[in-house]
Amino acid sequence: MSFYWVKTNSFIKRVFSKYCWDIPNTEKKIYLTFDDGPTPEITDWVLSELKKFDAKATFFCIGKNINAHTSLFEKLIAEGHSIGNHTMNHTNGWKSKTNDYIENVKNCATVLAGKKLSSLLFRPPYGKIKKAQSKILRNLGYKIVMWDVLSADFDQSITPQKCLENVTKNVKSGSVIVFHDSIKASQNLKFALPKTLSFLKENGFVFDVVS
Repeated sequence: MSFYWVKTNSFIKRVFSKYCWDIPNTEKKIYLTFDDGPTPEITDWVLSELKKFDAKATFFCIGKNINAHTSLFEKLIAEGHSIGNHTMNHTNGWKSKTNDYIENVKNCATVLAGKKLSSLLFRPPYGKIKKAQSKILRNLGYKIVMWDVLSADFDQSITPQKCLENVTKNVKSGSVIVFHDSIKASQNLKFALPKTLSFLKENGFVFDVVS
């Protein structure tokens, strides 16, 4: 199992303070985010679940998936969700030359522009980005959005119940929560997302998009 943290601690947030980890507020607003789509069937199902709770979310999309599933991407827009850049090919920044990585982000931006959409929200795949890559992107105007709470739905070694608890036991006002609208995450996602939405609604949280 890969190393990751479910709840981002205050030390990490201070050290990497130029990134957006959460969005503190006094209105119990939380920010659902979905990475790696759009994915046929999975993204459609997510949209259906969000609609049941009148919840808006932020989708960090992969450029090649936008090209492959244009109508599904357009549905995300039509239903009022926010869009972010997740690179063209789900590229790992730690394993990439900086120039190649920036080009990959720009390629995704070009795809978005082709859909008449501009977004300066960026989430690095795997949460892995080098300091030099980050600096260039921030100088280009990008907001690098990480997370406060990670569902770990992608981790097939955990139970769907554990995935749910990763969110419900750690969420607070201002939390940026990560799910994945991908095939790999689908088993955990399909269990955890409806129950998460219900839990958040019942506990007075308000859904908002990252901007």
